[in-house]
Amino acid sequence: MSVELCSVRPLFGGAISTVFPQRFQDVSDIRQVPDHQEVFVDPSRDESLIFELLDFKTEVGDIGSASWFLNDLAREQDAEGFQLLEQSEVVEAPGLSHRNIPAVATTAIGEMVYVANLRLKGVDTDVLVTAYEPILINPLSESADAVGSGLAVPASQSGKMLMCDVIKQSLSTFKVNDWNLFGSSA
Repeated sequence: MSVELCSVRPLFGGAISTVFPQRFQDVSDIRQVPDHQEVFVDPSRDESLIFELLDFKTEVGDIGSASWFLNDLAREQDAEGFQLLEQSEVVEAPGLSHRNIPAVATTAIGEMVYVANLRLKGVDTDVLVTAYEPILINPLSESADAVGSGLAVPASQSGKMLMCDVIKQSLSTFKVNDWNLFGSSA
């Protein structure tokens, strides 16, 4: 495991905070990002970490919710041959309960992508955390100029924290500082 400098990162104007490596840059410093998203990239590795606030999907059960979101992402991106590699059980997230309404989390892993779904039931919000780790960089990709095309160098070989560990750390340190972010009813 690498020893990488990490820090507390404010999300959504500081209403949420989490910890992840400083090598990830805030995309909103470069281009416009939708208000319901916080996007961070490591341009030297073509990796990204995305935090997204979504309306609670009542039609999706807690069991397999991260898998549902991962499959939805694959459909949106026309990911041919997408395979779900792993999914977790539902885990209660006691530090994220609001008004005594429990919050739960599930995770799912696909090729090149890790997804976590934090279900903040007390404020009817699904928080989707997505970490992308490229295996192969297409020569036509915008990032090919910066990192080169072809096989990506594994994080372990470049002294960087693995993306599976980046998302685990961001989830274990995820904290809601201001529940008013979710509306006046929060």
